[in-house]
Amino acid sequence: MLATELGFSSGDTTLIATAISELGRNIVSYARQGEILITAINGSDRSGILIVASDKGPGISDVQQALRDGFSTSGGLGLGLPGVRRLMDEFEVTSMPKRGTTVKVKKWKQRT
Repeated sequence: MLATELGFSSGDTTLIATAISELGRNIVSYARQGEILITAINGSDRSGILIVASDKGPGISDVQQALRDGFSTSGGLGLGLPGVRRLMDEFEVTSMPKRGTTVKVKKWKQRT
C-alpha cells in the first residue's frame, strides 16, 4: 500500500485503508462504477497522500445533509461520508445531481 511506502504509521495506514474502503463502497452502492485515484503529495513542509474518488452516478442532492451523522439514503448507519471526513485531515466533496460526485481527501504524515 502506498501509505506504508510513504512511511505512515500502522494506525494512519488503517485509517487511510478504511476511508478508501468506504469511498469505494459508496461508488458501488450509489453509482455502480467510478474510480479511486491515490497519489503521494508534498506540501511545503510535509508529505501525505491524496485520494480522489469520483463517479458519474446520480449525485448527492443535499451534500450538507449527507455529511450529517446518521443520515442515510440506503438504510445504513449513515456513517459513510461523515466517517471519512473524521478519518482524514482534509475533506472536500463536490456533487451535481445526475452528473456524479467527487470526494477528495488528504492525510498528512505526522512529523516525527
